[in-house]
This record gives sequence, C-alpha cells and structure tokens, in this order.
Amino acid sequence: MMELLRFATAGSVDDGKSTLVGRLLFETKSVLADQLDAVERVSVDRGLSTPDLSLLTDGLRAEREQGITIDVAYRYFSTPRRSFILADTPGHVQYTRNTVTGASTSQLAVILVDARHGVVEQTYRHTALLALLRVPRLVLAVNKMDLVGYDEAVFDAIAATFADLTATFEYPAEDVDVVPVSALDGDNVVVPSARMPWFRGPTLLHLLESTPIPAPELTQPLRMPVQYVVRPRTGEHSDYRGYAGRISAGTVRDGDEVVILPSGSRSSVRHVDTSHGRVDSAGAGRSATLVLDDDIDVARGDLIVGADGATAPTLRSDFEATLCWLSDRPLDKGAKLLVRHGTRTTPCVVTALHGCVDIRTATTVPADQLAINDIGRVSIHTADLLPLEPYALSRATGGFLLIDPVSGNTLAAGLVA
Repeated sequence: MMELLRFATAGSVDDGKSTLVGRLLFETKSVLADQLDAVERVSVDRGLSTPDLSLLTDGLRAEREQGITIDVAYRYFSTPRRSFILADTPGHVQYTRNTVTGASTSQLAVILVDARHGVVEQTYRHTALLALLRVPRLVLAVNKMDLVGYDEAVFDAIAATFADLTATFEYPAEDVDVVPVSALDGDNVVVPSARMPWFRGPTLLHLLESTPIPAPELTQPLRMPVQYVVRPRTGEHSDYRGYAGRISAGTVRDGDEVVILPSGSRSSVRHVDTSHGRVDSAGAGRSATLVLDDDIDVARGDLIVGADGATAPTLRSDFEATLCWLSDRPLDKGAKLLVRHGTRTTPCVVTALHGCVDIRTATTVPADQLAINDIGRVSIHTADLLPLEPYALSRATGGFLLIDPVSGNTLAAGLVA
C-alpha cells in the first residue's frame, strides 16, 4: 500500500502559495486536461504569456475575484513514491483561524515567504500555531527567488532568521528544512534549478516524498471516544449492543480489558466489528464497534481506554490550556461556553485569563481579553469531569473546542497544558 502524507501550506497574502500548489499539481500530472485548458484560456484573456497556475487552486468564485484564498481546500495528488493530501490554508490574516483546521491533522507544513520581504508577522503567527499544534516537520519555501535575482545572500539571511524563530518555539533543527523556489517558473519545486547552483539541498517535492511519516499511534495506550451506541433490534441481532467510534490511539484486541471513563466501569472486549466484518484487532485511525462481555452503562461521550490504570487519563473539571481564539467576538474572563472534548460536550466557565502569547518571543504577556487570532493561556472549569491528558502527550485527549452555547459556532481550539 502506498504511503500517505498529510501536509498543510501556510503563508502571507501574495507569497505565491496558490501558484506553488498549482505548480505541484501541474508537475505531478494531477490536473485534468479540461482544467488546464480552462486555465490557459483565462490566462490568455488576461494577457499572460504562460498559464497562471494559481487558477488551479482558487476554486471559490470569491477567491477568484479577490485573488486570495479564503477557505481551507483539500487537494489530492500522488507520485510513484507517495500519495498526498494537501490542506491549502488561507494567507490573509483574517483567515488565520483556518490554518488551525488545516494543520491539526498534518504531519508536515510548508510555510511560504516572499524572498523580497522575508519573514513577516504572519510567518511568526503561523510558526507559533504550528508549534502549538505540534506539527512534526516544517519546510520554509522561500518563494519568488526570481524577483531577487536568485541571490544566495538573500536566501541565507531569511534562512537564518527562520532558524532563530523555530528555535524560539523549540523546533528541533533537524525537523526544519529551507528551500529556495520560484513557483512561477518551477525552480526547485520538482526539479533542481540551474539558476541556483549554489543550493545543493533537495527540491520541495523530494522533501515531501522523503520526509519520514510518523507511524500511527498503534503502540500508545488505547483511546476510543464513543460516538454511537449500536442497537439494531432486529431478529438476527436482537441482543446486539456495540459501542462505535474512531480509535484515536492504541490498538484494541479481542479479550482486552477496558475501562469506561468517566464512570470507571470495567469489562472485556468480546469482539471487534468493522465495516468489513469482524476482526481480531483494530488500531489508531480505524473506525470500529466494540462488543463487551458485560452489560454496563456506556453512552456517547464516554471514552474507552485500556485497563492499565498507570496510563489512564486523569479525570478533571479544572485545568489550564492554551487557546487559539478563532472568533470575532473577544474572550473575557468569566465567559460561559461549551467544551467539546472527543464526543462529549459540557458547559464550562473560563475562570482565569493568564495572558496572551507573544508570537515573536513565545512568552506570555498580560491581557484582559483574547481577540481573533490571539493565542492565550487560560484556566477552565467544566460542569462534568473530563478524561484529560496534556496535548504534548496525546492529541486525542489533549485537544478540545470551545463553542458558543447560543449559536453553536466554534470559538476556539484548545490544547490542554
């Protein structure tokens, strides 16, 4: 089975991200002939001598009219070595919140900068978000090298600034790559550039094809949020009761002892069912239905974990967290919201607002409220006990959302400290 890499792109407005993504799609022959014909016609109508590959990615009408990306779009392409799911996120500061969505499941992120401007405020903001979300690898693509005469000194200065930035957020140097590119002409995107002989590193596509892919969390302790209780109530399955969900970490097998949180009830797995039939085991990333030996109370919102108490999440109603605030409505201390953790939703109160993260220094500075795109440290009290773990240990049990109880809109992405 071919390997799959999930990665996200991020950058400021007019850094050429849409052109870079279009170049990748074009060079990997992932564009249908009629799509390319349409791009060529529009490019000619605009007086361009070469196809404007950015038109391959700006799919919404509003995006085409404004010339900017305003929503996360998922692109799919492949090479003989690997398949890819690309989360193409907006560059405009107004849509930074969408970067959280695109990067939350990514194994790598490509950050673009314009060689003429270097590292800008949005670069700091994106790097901070990617560090908080613990995206394993970063690639800085220094784009538009053609507009600075393919100057090595310009590239070196930007690479040095970015190295200082990633060090501030404690990214290991071996997990960060920097490559000079010209998306317009394809330099160092798929094939090495003859116009930048001084750069002897890999091309962008080679990095995407060769970067190690983190293995699924198959060996981690079992974590399975219950999404649905399956009761067919048919003649053939009159007594069937299964607990369905997507395994977020670990592996479950027939006969395994499990604990249901928050109740603490214990049982054993009688068998594991999937959409392809009964299996002996199922691992992280797979949807499954568990049938247990005992008739115990299990409901949507519960968490099924392994019976080893030493690795079980801690049940808490008070905790500290980092928030990526996504709403135009500011957050104040005392706000009454909803927490969605796994498949459980419960009321909560923001009991303290400790401050806002300075995206240049990674330090927390005092703040009375959080505004859109701010990253802040808070304390939260929930109405129900939640099985929580630090996000650094587990994305599954360390991540949550804050929701407006009236509108149902998502207000923030949260990371348990």
